[in-house]
Amino acid sequence: MNRSEILDLVKVGEGYTLEFKESYTDTIGKTICAFANSSGGKIILGVKDNGEVKGYNLTNAVHSKIQDVARHIDPSITVLVEKIDSQLTIITVPEGEDKPYAHSGQYYIRIGATSQKMNRNELRRFFQNERQVLFDEKPNFNFNLDNDFNKPVYESFLNKANITNNLPQLDLLRNLSLLDGKNLKNAGVLVFCHRVTKFFMNARITCILYKGKNKLDILDKKDFDADLYANFDNAFDYICSRLNTNYIIEGKTRINKLEIPEKAIREALINAIAHRDYFSNGQIQVDIFYDRVEITNPGGLVSGLSKKDIDKKSMPRNPLLFDLMLRMDLGERVGSGITRIKQAMKEYNLKLKFNISKNWFDVVFYKPLQATPSGSIDDTVNDTVNDNTIETTKKTREKTREKTREKIIELLKTNKDITTLELSEKLNISLKGIEWQMSKLKKEGIIKRIGPDKGGHWEVIKK
Repeated sequence: MNRSEILDLVKVGEGYTLEFKESYTDTIGKTICAFANSSGGKIILGVKDNGEVKGYNLTNAVHSKIQDVARHIDPSITVLVEKIDSQLTIITVPEGEDKPYAHSGQYYIRIGATSQKMNRNELRRFFQNERQVLFDEKPNFNFNLDNDFNKPVYESFLNKANITNNLPQLDLLRNLSLLDGKNLKNAGVLVFCHRVTKFFMNARITCILYKGKNKLDILDKKDFDADLYANFDNAFDYICSRLNTNYIIEGKTRINKLEIPEKAIREALINAIAHRDYFSNGQIQVDIFYDRVEITNPGGLVSGLSKKDIDKKSMPRNPLLFDLMLRMDLGERVGSGITRIKQAMKEYNLKLKFNISKNWFDVVFYKPLQATPSGSIDDTVNDTVNDNTIETTKKTREKTREKTREKIIELLKTNKDITTLELSEKLNISLKGIEWQMSKLKKEGIIKRIGPDKGGHWEVIKK
């Protein structure tokens, strides 16, 4: 690789297959081991964690030390060390063919931009049962990069990931490890498609609202089947819009809070998308009852993990997809999602339950119940509350949409050249939601498009 190519890699930022180090340190062995146990990767010496090129002049002695560290990985592996100039060095680590590998008696695996330690038995079970074929790293031969690639979603991804968009699209996708030859891998298809069900019917998210505590009476049902981020965003909004709001007085301020903590719902939804089994015919389903919300995804715990480990360790079933989600701020520290769910529910003093089987992972959030004097739930109260909730939800949605319309109109008045993508980012609303609002405003004669999509502008006719 030349200097220009390495700097292009630096612009992508650290991730599943890329790590920066300012200089040689003893942790390089751990990183080499983790890459060998995962999908391979590259280490760039002379770059700070934030992507700033600091420079590091690799000496012959350190070069030999790196090779020696790789040889002492158990079993031994061979790495390629390339000194580009007096500032940059790149270490290329191939995916190992004899996993699991150990460094100084410890076993590591790559998760997002970190290397996590696992014990040998956990890793052996993981490789034997889960990593024979990784769904997210398989090339998708049905996806056409010219016709199926969602350019606005791609631009939004770059913005969320803080990646400077001055590279050709294919080069950037290649640097993100999303290309296999000329084919986009499944992880990229999930994130950059127009409609996910064109390629994977099971990748939609289905949300169902019931009347009461069982599945007898369905009040509402929605399927979300756009790109991954839009599906998360829309499903999250749907769940929140169908929960009651509690008014809590803190000091002199009245604070509106949902009956179930938003951050707990967010984490559970992210976990379901990131860690589900995409080979399964099942789909992510959200069931909203009077007394609880259940988020279910196909795929039990990844082999090597037990129920007691779920809030301590993480072994993503879809590591490349997980890396993309981390870049979009969908997910945080390794293994911390379950902990945050538990903590959020504890703060609300609410009950939480995990139902885990071989093929399913189910999170149950219990709502604060309205009990009769005897302590039991009154079915009449149950039905009344549900009816009132639906009516309140409708009014809330109408108010929210009206406020969104007003904000869009004001932004169009301020900047007639603004794009739907920019509106989506400024208002923190999904692109699909913005497009729906814009279409409605045009039909009502409130706004008008002057000129073509590219090079034209918006005009507010009336408010």
